[in-house]
Amino acid sequence: MQKTIGISELDLIKGCKSGDLKAQELLYKQFYGYAMGVALRYLSNRDDAMEVVNDSFIKAFKGIRFFNDNQPFRAWLRRIIVNTSIDCHRKNSKHKEQLDIEYAANEGKAAEILESLTAKDILNLLNALPDIHRMVFNLYEMDGYSHDEIAEMLTIPASSSRVYLSRAKERLRVFLKQQETDYERTIR
Repeated sequence: MQKTIGISELDLIKGCKSGDLKAQELLYKQFYGYAMGVALRYLSNRDDAMEVVNDSFIKAFKGIRFFNDNQPFRAWLRRIIVNTSIDCHRKNSKHKEQLDIEYAANEGKAAEILESLTAKDILNLLNALPDIHRMVFNLYEMDGYSHDEIAEMLTIPASSSRVYLSRAKERLRVFLKQQETDYERTIR
């Protein structure tokens, strides 16, 4: 079921389409937090995320005349942010990190550990992943893209997307294992 745009949001979008700078400012303020949240899922550096957010809004304002008012604005903006994050990653990508990782043995305790993690802890875990692993993990697990779509976006083979996703999951399991060990030490 499609979300409808609230009247004030629709008015802001109409204002942006007509070049109203005040409407652009208000729309920016209204969606800034959301935009930063999306960007930070893809980029570990806050400065890069802020740059991506600002670049994304510039792109959105330049292309807003093509926005269909019957579509959710948030989803349209999110797509711009994700693509801009990927572009930023490509620009800043230095080299790909490869690690040997072992699987966590006890998954029963992992659920307990997960419950004790805050959103900030989870974001920190994701940010500890190598950039390419984090991007593939977010695109596949969080945003629902297929490996073929990810491959096209990141200009990598689909098989590499699968490998990066697997490595990201393995690394997260190791992080959770470490959290489990730390957790057990604190309850003793």
